[in-house]
Amino acid sequence: MTFDPQAVRAFEHAGWQQAAAHYASTFARATRGFIDDLLADARVSAGMDVLDLACGPGAVAAAAAGRGALPVGLDFSSAMIALARAGHPGIRFEEGDAEALPFADGSFDAVVSNFGVHHVPEPIRALREAYRVLRSGARVAFTAWAAPTENIAWRLLYDAIAAHGDLEAANAPAPGGSLRQPEDLLRILNASGFAETEAKRVRCKWHVVSARDLLEGFCRGTVRTAALIDAQPAAALPQIEAAIARSIAAYHCPEGFAVPITAILGSGVRG
Repeated sequence: MTFDPQAVRAFEHAGWQQAAAHYASTFARATRGFIDDLLADARVSAGMDVLDLACGPGAVAAAAAGRGALPVGLDFSSAMIALARAGHPGIRFEEGDAEALPFADGSFDAVVSNFGVHHVPEPIRALREAYRVLRSGARVAFTAWAAPTENIAWRLLYDAIAAHGDLEAANAPAPGGSLRQPEDLLRILNASGFAETEAKRVRCKWHVVSARDLLEGFCRGTVRTAALIDAQPAAALPQIEAAIARSIAAYHCPEGFAVPITAILGSGVRG
């Protein structure tokens, strides 16, 4: 499939506009567990000017503010920005493009992004923009999902679809970058000019009540994975959910299920 950045941007924008209303109550339960590690690797502390790229409903910006930092959140989805402003009225949120940031050179002490960079059509362009708006010696840090082979929540879903549906059914444009391994994040950090680059796996648990809860998280709180689920034949969906229910039993806990998930956390310094 030919890479078309405009098609990726349109696909992602339409998807996040739709997912915004449900994201905080669904898929954010998976992403929020990585916020502390993200802010720690960016060395976020009191008094720092921090840019939260692809901020969504504002959870990372709010956590940065909780550390005494002065965050600004940016997202290309007006629906996400509206939720962020409503939920965190004391924080500045702007609608804008991560590949063309509306900020002056050297405006920030840190730039962070929690599972945002891999949704951008051209991740290196976004990181070069992050480099531009950082002050000398300041840090960038961002997360991306590890490959499904080592990410059990995705494996539960994909195995169920492979058995009862079609893994090739989604009509989605090719993504701008496959950021699934530490070396993938190091590659784009280095290509963007950052020094002291690092990338590591970070592990967490996605707590869900049921198999339906996991499936709903993907359906209503993601874009690319949601498109795959939406493309399945209606008759296959009950079988997919039943297969997830059988597999998820291995991760039972008192509150439901604690499904292991893995992120890659990359960071670097502007020289």
